[in-house]
Amino acid sequence: MRKKITLIGSGNVGQIVALRLAEMDIADIVLIGGVHMGRTAGRALDLAEAAPIERYHKRLVGYTGEFAAMKDSDIVVISAGIPRRPGMSRDDLLGMNTAIVRMVSEKVRELAPDSIVIMVTNPLDAMCHVAYDATGFPRHRVIGMAGVLDSARFATFIGMELNVSIENIQAFVLGGHGDSMVPLTRYTTVAGIPICELLSEQQIDALVERTRKGGAEIVNLMKTGSAYFAPACAVKEIVEAIIRDKKKILPCSAYLEGEYGITGTFVGVPVKLGEEGIEEIVEIDLSAEEHDALVSSADSVSVLVEQIRVMEDVKETIVPLAINMKDQKVHSSL
Repeated sequence: MRKKITLIGSGNVGQIVALRLAEMDIADIVLIGGVHMGRTAGRALDLAEAAPIERYHKRLVGYTGEFAAMKDSDIVVISAGIPRRPGMSRDDLLGMNTAIVRMVSEKVRELAPDSIVIMVTNPLDAMCHVAYDATGFPRHRVIGMAGVLDSARFATFIGMELNVSIENIQAFVLGGHGDSMVPLTRYTTVAGIPICELLSEQQIDALVERTRKGGAEIVNLMKTGSAYFAPACAVKEIVEAIIRDKKKILPCSAYLEGEYGITGTFVGVPVKLGEEGIEEIVEIDLSAEEHDALVSSADSVSVLVEQIRVMEDVKETIVPLAINMKDQKVHSSL
């Protein structure tokens, strides 16, 4: 049976994910957006017209606000939301994006009840909670993208510092997708050599800090938007691992039930991805300092989730704005 992937959010992340997945020719793709009537359909048609050149054969269609098109999807990627602006943190997006993600997730529960949800919208770990609660899906079918992206950023900065092939670098970042993320330097290597043997403590600290601020650095440079090339590639890697049942271990935001001593919180940890979604949460040995940093990062996510829970009037006051997508700039937000 042909696989079906729905991308909710046709901004920069959504359309680049659509292109990368189309190039792999692994599933039919539905692109659902909410900005400007016809734009999403036009983007999908443009991608479809590249098929004779790139030789992909799966169907690719786009719709504006027509959620029924996601019916029976195997995977749903949610990148709809308000983008970051200079001076904003990911957490500043909490109110509006909670409403949007809740509304979208309810549609997923109704139309694609057996799907796997991949969350991209910020603040990412908190939005995983929103999707988890709204869909009622088991925890192995709600996954946050961030760890793959944060690890890629860490690897990029290491490669720049050492002037070595990016293929030599295995970087590892856990924790929430924000300033409290936890780059694990002990598990980060260059051609199998721990970076602590190649870089000074001061150099490593600077790279860790740049990784934590990686999204903000791009937002400040772009002025009017946020990152999308690397986030889209991170989504592609996760989707491919699931569709092809790779059993690939990647750092993703997952709902923990006692692993790492953390309960009831989405936070970035190593997971094994296959056709069922998260097939295993991999627990690695952490030093006391690393464990404390991971718990602190999870606590930061819990604070945001608690803020969501006390916003009793969010659904009544903000969701109508989200539904009227023609009047909102709904973009992917990294």
